[in-house]
Amino acid sequence: MARGQGPVRQRLRGSLARLALAMLVALPLAPLLAPAALAQVVLPVPRVTVYPGDVITDAMLVDKSFRGPDFERPGYARSRSALIGKVARSTLLPNLPVSESGLRDPFAVQQGQPATVFFRSGGLVITTTAVSLQSGAAGEVISLRNADSGTTIRGVVQADGTVRVGQP
Repeated sequence: MARGQGPVRQRLRGSLARLALAMLVALPLAPLLAPAALAQVVLPVPRVTVYPGDVITDAMLVDKSFRGPDFERPGYARSRSALIGKVARSTLLPNLPVSESGLRDPFAVQQGQPATVFFRSGGLVITTTAVSLQSGAAGEVISLRNADSGTTIRGVVQADGTVRVGQP
């Protein structure tokens, strides 16, 4: 035995004994110390690849469990109702959570299609037809070209596919 090895081995054995004792004490407390890491979140995910412009249906979705704090943060669609009827803005891959920013409401007015434009002030209502210069969902401001005069106007798309111009 070489000189100086005795105390080193004794210190090493003492350290290992303390480590083993600490593990025995901490082992029953482990589930209490890290519940977030073990939390399971069930999110709706696409069953198939969904391409931009596709309307999401219930048949395209399946529920999948995810673990970890990344999936508990806001930003992912949490329920099927948050996805069904929405339109994909970007490609949604199968079995991956869907980001809320990757979805949009369907367009109520399509670009290049005629739309009914109305102005309402008290009891006065004026309606005309205009060609949409851009697509728009309910609540969005879009540009249209008046079919009679050729002037460009801006209005707010309504849920029924009409466009309101002027003050609300």
